[in-house]
Amino acid sequence: MESMVEVRSERVQQSIQGVVIQRTRLKLLFIPVFTSILVWACLVQLWHMRLLSGFTRVTKASVRVDETVHSTTPRNYTSNGFLQVSCNGGLNQMRAAICDMVTVARLLNLTLVVPELDKSSFWADPSNFEDIFDVRHFIDSLRDEVNIIKRLPKKVARSYGYHPVVMPPVSWSSEKYYLQQILPLFSKHQVVNFNRTDTRLANNGIPLELQRLRCQVNFHALKFTQKIEALGQKLVHMLQQRGPFVALHLRYEMDMLAFSGCTEGCTEEEAEELKQLRYAFPWWKEKEIVSDEKRSQGLCPLTPEETTLILQALGIEKNMQIYIASGDIYGSEQRLATLRTAFPKIVKKEMLLDPEELQQFQNHSSQMAALDFVVSTASNIFIPTYDGNMAKLVEGIMVIRKPSYWIAKLW
Repeated sequence: MESMVEVRSERVQQSIQGVVIQRTRLKLLFIPVFTSILVWACLVQLWHMRLLSGFTRVTKASVRVDETVHSTTPRNYTSNGFLQVSCNGGLNQMRAAICDMVTVARLLNLTLVVPELDKSSFWADPSNFEDIFDVRHFIDSLRDEVNIIKRLPKKVARSYGYHPVVMPPVSWSSEKYYLQQILPLFSKHQVVNFNRTDTRLANNGIPLELQRLRCQVNFHALKFTQKIEALGQKLVHMLQQRGPFVALHLRYEMDMLAFSGCTEGCTEEEAEELKQLRYAFPWWKEKEIVSDEKRSQGLCPLTPEETTLILQALGIEKNMQIYIASGDIYGSEQRLATLRTAFPKIVKKEMLLDPEELQQFQNHSSQMAALDFVVSTASNIFIPTYDGNMAKLVEGIMVIRKPSYWIAKLW
């Protein structure tokens, strides 16, 4: 009996030794495997960085079109004409449009005149390009790609400036449209003015080199002016001194609700007011809109009350700072009551800065939006309540700056 116990004990010890040996072998095997994976990851990352480092371009057309490859030296080309663009929409819609128009000018070998910003739509912002963006940096940072000038030369203005071809390009157009339909116009007219620029270049299905140039414009060339950057960074510093913060792009604003037709949470009187606003702007094509249909398609911003529920579901702590990166909320403070009760540390730029500091930005909605943009890109968590232009642009910048950045999409 004792001998049987001894035999079993020896077998158990042998089994345990076998497991230990096997685990040791696995550990020894894991080390080179992990090292190989790490090396390959580094190589892939280096290759990816090299791929993104250059901007190559090959294009053919019936008129003079560039066939050179981007280099560190300025690109010499004979201009096919002058492109003027009149951007429409809010700050971030215009920003996206500028990226597209620079790309079009590069594609067609045109001289681009510094874009004009929207002054006549709902926002009625009188700001010029140089009031928001560093125009010198914009021109210099793109000089290797496209020639950009502040205004038309006098001799051209005298010859063609009074009667330029004014037209809106077709929305979501490919490079073929611009090469085949737009480029020939410059052989007859020296100046063409695009009077609508929103979504006039396709997002997908265009050459990678054009996509790269779009990114270069958005992430490098479009730099805010010093006064905007300075005040934006002051806001960031004030928030960071108090701890981490969420930037909440709460898109429950009058223009958004009016033009989208989304009236969830509004009274009948408010819904009628928003409808009348749509009719007040002839350029807005869609007049009669059914709010419930829009919501069912996911095309409406969340209400402040819905946003409150989702922030709580995401685990955002009650004492977390929440910076409202938006304009005036429709319904004012009354609509923020639920959100403020759940998260008492809600702040806005108007609460953090002295009135004198914001005085220069009053009645300049695009400059105010630029301040929110600076704060949003420095936040610990960015939460947009609508998948609009600002959401996409901030996401793009933060993915480049901080690959592990937390962006919570609430739709």
